Amino acid sequence: MTTLLLLLGALLFSAAGIVRSDASDHRYKEGDSVPLYVNKVGPFHNPSETYRYFDLPFCVPEGVKDKKEALGEVLNGDRLVSAPYKLNFRDEKDSETYCKKKLSREEVEQFRRAVEKDYYFQMYYDDLPIWGFIGKVEKEGKSDPTEFKYFLYKHIQFEILYNGDRVIEINARMDPHSLVDLTEDKEVDAEFTYTVKWKETETPFEKRMDKYAMSSSLPHHLEIHWFSIINSCVTVLLLTGFLATILMRVLKNDFMKYAQDEEAADDQEETGWKYIHGDVFRFPKNKSLFAASLGSGTQLFTLTIFIFMLSLVGVFYPYNRGALFTALVVIYALTSGIAGYTASSFYCQLEGKNWVRNLLLTGGLFCGPLFLTFCFLNTVAIAYSATAALPFGTIVVIVLIWTLVTSPLLVLGGIAGKNSKAEFQAPVRTTKYPREIPPLPWYRSAIPQMAMAGFLPFSAIYIELYYIFASVWGHRIYTIYSILFIVFIILLIVTAFITVALTYFQLAAEDHEWWWRSFLCGGSTGLFIYAYCLYYYYARSDMSGFMQTSFFFGYMACICYGFFLMLGTVGFRAALLFVRHIYRSIKCE
Repeated sequence: MTTLLLLLGALLFSAAGIVRSDASDHRYKEGDSVPLYVNKVGPFHNPSETYRYFDLPFCVPEGVKDKKEALGEVLNGDRLVSAPYKLNFRDEKDSETYCKKKLSREEVEQFRRAVEKDYYFQMYYDDLPIWGFIGKVEKEGKSDPTEFKYFLYKHIQFEILYNGDRVIEINARMDPHSLVDLTEDKEVDAEFTYTVKWKETETPFEKRMDKYAMSSSLPHHLEIHWFSIINSCVTVLLLTGFLATILMRVLKNDFMKYAQDEEAADDQEETGWKYIHGDVFRFPKNKSLFAASLGSGTQLFTLTIFIFMLSLVGVFYPYNRGALFTALVVIYALTSGIAGYTASSFYCQLEGKNWVRNLLLTGGLFCGPLFLTFCFLNTVAIAYSATAALPFGTIVVIVLIWTLVTSPLLVLGGIAGKNSKAEFQAPVRTTKYPREIPPLPWYRSAIPQMAMAGFLPFSAIYIELYYIFASVWGHRIYTIYSILFIVFIILLIVTAFITVALTYFQLAAEDHEWWWRSFLCGGSTGLFIYAYCLYYYYARSDMSGFMQTSFFFGYMACICYGFFLMLGTVGFRAALLFVRHIYRSIKCE
């Protein structure tokens, strides 16, 4: 089975293109053609709202060819086509004209709207990214937008660094003096030109991507990251030290008290968490949903660990187009068996009978909301004619992966879990009839407990969250995966400890319905992350427009829901270990 999974994984990874076989390692002779592709254009502050380069009325060269793209590149919104510029190896050019065009009034207006929204372009030369703005707005201290002047850049200066027979670096600068005035609605003549300069460098080919990774490793950025780590570590040490001291002391007193009670008269009434020993392992309501949540959470936890492993070994280097999306799709498909096994096994431990329905619920618990969100957002992208709209062929590929890989592995995992015949192994017997839960103050109800449980883990990660958001929903590059992994470990530890503490206080108040509560408290950090989304959108970003807003809040809702399931599973597993330990340590009749 393991060999089959490894083989299937290798096939999927190669088919989906996570390891870029076309990553450029080309050697060139003087005058050789070097691949240059234009990718997309879009408003700088709206990273999801991107369009094909030639959706703007640039000169379209003859024989434009689309580049064959991997699954992840398409999911990332990349649509590479051959560029109008000719940048042959070590072939310098000075103000080369590649197009003369009379822009109609409609084209001038289209360019003006693009310049007004700070449109940028992206190209790839020998797999090296090139960025630039298509124009500029000249305000000259004027506050009235009707007095602004709009200009389109018509000259681009390429400076290319090479080492021997390889391209090492490329920079593109727009000439601020070579402009087309777009301010008035009238036809304009435009002559688009470019200059190419070549310089030799000592930088080896193996280090040519380092300059992109360095932006997130600058000293002042690293100081902030390490401050985040130290802040989180102090939080963890204080929390774990406080909880360990309190719980050990309280539990020690409880054990001594209960031991004395057993030696005293039998008619003495039990109090505290021992009093509910006959109810604490009573199976939760909605056991099928509970088991499915644990299965999905376990799968997402496994997916996260695999993603971290790939990032730490350097798979997700800057501008490895779509590698992360490819990895997410492929690893999620391959780990669906874990979800099926965990959910089905635990459901059978809870004496559930309809394991097939439980398996269907497990398969749709995370995929269902994600699919509905995707359908809505893809429709929005189609309406905007954006590159985020997936082609029909890509949708078919994803459906085939789900049908031929995800679903069969889910079923196989479910069958294996059902046949494992594992028993729950409660350390104490459960009584026939449940005890009544005494009236509790308002702060012991689910929502206040979730607020307390989610705040501490969130406080340990919120500094790092800004950099993640600025990378995913902006143009920053994030490469410090080792620090992110440390923060993730801290998040798990704090989530586990706070859930254990709240579970103890809940049991001490003679409330035995801790199963769902521990899951909800563990997962509540996901709700805090979504609340942070609101803050980030309105206070830290300049995103605007219906498409960008719907993409941001739609996909972040799915990500936060995934965090809820994953951390809820961590919280419940920690609470279950704790509850089993304390009830195994006392004698209960």
